[in-house]
Amino acid sequence: MICLKILRFYQKFLSPLKPAACRYYPSCSEYALWQFQKKNFFLAFLSTFFRILRCNPFFKGGFDYPKVSKNFYPMNLCFKPMFLAKKQLCFLYIPYKNKSFYLIKIIFKRTNQ
Repeated sequence: MICLKILRFYQKFLSPLKPAACRYYPSCSEYALWQFQKKNFFLAFLSTFFRILRCNPFFKGGFDYPKVSKNFYPMNLCFKPMFLAKKQLCFLYIPYKNKSFYLIKIIFKRTNQ
């Protein structure tokens, strides 16, 4: 998706040129990246737009993790060991309300043993 490429370009080349000024964690660009990865374009755009509007001296700032809606279906009780898994776990879904969850990214790198 083009939005993800634009955000990664901004994070890699433009963001280091200016001082860190985001009042929230995760930063607004990281928040937008997570939103575009987990929501459809329209909802991600709106969430990011309102987040950027809140990122100013008139708001307190602090922790503001993205909230996403997700349906979890019953899974088998047999889980594959990490070395057999096709995908590495990237996000945690922390319950918020009904089917709404806080989205928290796992930042640890997988080590080969």
